[in-house]
Amino acid sequence: MKIDLEAERKEILNRYKILIKACKRRLEKGDKEIIRKAFEVAVEAHKEMRRKSGEPYIYHPIAVAQICAEEIGLGATGIVCALLHDTVEDTDLTLEDVKGLFGEKVAQIINGLTKISGVIDNTSSIQAENFRKVLLTMSEDIRVILIKLADRLHNMRTLEHMKREKQMKIASETLFLYAPLAHRLGLNNIKTELEDLGLKYTNSDGYYDIAVKLQETEPQRKRFVQKFIEPLKEILGEQGFTFKIFGRPKSIYSIYNKTKTKGVAFEEIYDLFAIRIVIDTPLEQEKSDCWKVYSIITDFYHPSPERLRDWISTPKSNGYESLHTTVMGPEGKWVEVQIRTVRMDELAEKGYAAHWKYKDSAADKESNLENWLQRIREMLENPDPNALEFMDDFKLNLFSDELFAFTPKGDMKTLPVGATALDFAFEIHTKVGEQCIGAKVNFKLVPLSYEIKSGDQIEILTSNKQTPKEDWLGFVITAKAKSKIKSSLKEQRKKVAEEGREIMERKFYKNKLDFTLQNVNDFCAFLKIPSSQELFYRAALGNVDVKEIKEFVRFKNNPVKPGRKTATPKIEQLVTNARGSSDMLVIGDDMQKLDYKLSPCCNPIPGDDVFGFITVGEGIKIHRVNCPNAIKLLSNYAYRVVKAKWLNDQMISFLAGIKIIGTDELGLVNNITKIISNENNINMRSIKFDTDDGLFEGTIMIYVHDTKHLNHLMEVLKKVKGVTRVDRIDEKD
Repeated sequence: MKIDLEAERKEILNRYKILIKACKRRLEKGDKEIIRKAFEVAVEAHKEMRRKSGEPYIYHPIAVAQICAEEIGLGATGIVCALLHDTVEDTDLTLEDVKGLFGEKVAQIINGLTKISGVIDNTSSIQAENFRKVLLTMSEDIRVILIKLADRLHNMRTLEHMKREKQMKIASETLFLYAPLAHRLGLNNIKTELEDLGLKYTNSDGYYDIAVKLQETEPQRKRFVQKFIEPLKEILGEQGFTFKIFGRPKSIYSIYNKTKTKGVAFEEIYDLFAIRIVIDTPLEQEKSDCWKVYSIITDFYHPSPERLRDWISTPKSNGYESLHTTVMGPEGKWVEVQIRTVRMDELAEKGYAAHWKYKDSAADKESNLENWLQRIREMLENPDPNALEFMDDFKLNLFSDELFAFTPKGDMKTLPVGATALDFAFEIHTKVGEQCIGAKVNFKLVPLSYEIKSGDQIEILTSNKQTPKEDWLGFVITAKAKSKIKSSLKEQRKKVAEEGREIMERKFYKNKLDFTLQNVNDFCAFLKIPSSQELFYRAALGNVDVKEIKEFVRFKNNPVKPGRKTATPKIEQLVTNARGSSDMLVIGDDMQKLDYKLSPCCNPIPGDDVFGFITVGEGIKIHRVNCPNAIKLLSNYAYRVVKAKWLNDQMISFLAGIKIIGTDELGLVNNITKIISNENNINMRSIKFDTDDGLFEGTIMIYVHDTKHLNHLMEVLKKVKGVTRVDRIDEKD
């Protein structure tokens, strides 16, 4: 197929014009020229490159810049960096060139966006290391993460051109990290789109199932919304409000999550949509007007008192402001109603993009963001050498709901739900946390592990003799507290290790061994201890035996007969062995002499979409693609994932679980077991039934050949009189 280069050139210029139009209202003198220069540099640098779809590569940086301008609201520097974000990584352009052409700031941001190259060692995850680098630069300049989000959003929008395993890796990473980040930065539209696209590629059946049902039920939802808002429109108009009132459907991802976490079917979810009322009112009247609207609604519809959420008096830490209530609407259905002003609505939907309009009133939001960045800077001051642990800690602070607690003087602190008295102590000050011996909550003494409730007033009790203990790590959930405790424990270990060093030195000389760095390192390797500091620490605790030193001396004198087993092969070697020439693991193929196990966390069976995960000690573990652990594995260790498919010609039985819910009819258990054993010739491994006041719930573990076999059985069981639901379950009981 011949490529029309002239038509492409015109299209590139056309896209550039649309980009300039999108950021026009924020461009200052000289900005247009610098964006044009960045555009020309990017076009030249990427001129030979094409995307997987066959399009010119330059379409991608322009699209990322477009998202930055339109959906995130960045200025000229952000647009320039978006246009150049892939140049240092993928072309001959160097960081020095960028610095010379566009200055220090642009080079710093581009550096933050450029991946770390180099080999993966035994323990690190390249994804986690790259993400840590992004965060390091982000704590200096927030634009790094905003451009990264725009880049990720465009990649997700064009993911259909990628290979399946690449889709899995990118989509899992998106759900694991990028969607929570967009949420944290108040970019609601981007968060929702990332989540929906992430689900589309990690569990397409789940995604399309809900998408189709949403489409089918749309007409009746529209009728219901009309009926609900009719009387409200009239009275709000009479009261002189300028307003918009409409129904907003919930995102596919949030509906999917609800079906999973609450264990309910699509048909049983009452809040498939929310009614939103957006009023146009001056800043000083916002709060009172929102409550006036609330009062009008509750005159018509009965509210549920537990479901009132006031994020106007205390906005969420990502700046979200709104008043939420759930009321009993027509046809006996509960409906969520969101009340907010035009300003709040724009800030909630667009986050940063709305800042330009509301520079002054957004000052609070800025300070919230600044507080969050300050926490990340603190975490990065003494980051855990293990990037994956650091990532887990960081993720803790992203997606959690929040609560408010007060100091004895009445200062309010925001903490994630689940935070403890010890978290609160570290939130006040590191020193207070380290010396904490207990707390008084609402004047009553509580232990360090006490879980805070919103509105608690907390006084922290300290003692200068107290130091952090190992078990404290189990008492805290905030990243700040975790990292401070870890670094304090590390310091304590260091001190103990210094005493251990002297002990080791004496033991070496007693056994006629020179206390040299080489000998110490060799002894560590001999005992399979990761570092000399760990060795000294163990020595101080009395855990290094003279017998081990003698064995080591013998081994040094006669290294042919090692005193220890051969080392475990490195993960790189395992990956290479597993991938082989075909890059595909075939499950059930006798030709493959590879040790694989079906993972118990998700019980995969033939017909399931699966992947292999290479472990160091247990061969290859096979997981279902929608396994609860899959997103984390694919996100952090994509290089240890191997494609896997089932070989169909073997009728082996695999363990699967089903859950049956219904009303307690006479003979129901008998009917169910009869169907399982007679009609489908299936063996049961375990069966457990509970009945409670006329309700019936059963869990059955059975052996089936594949998903087709299992689905057929589930369909038959659904027809049994009294059965209301049949679901496949993931975990073994």
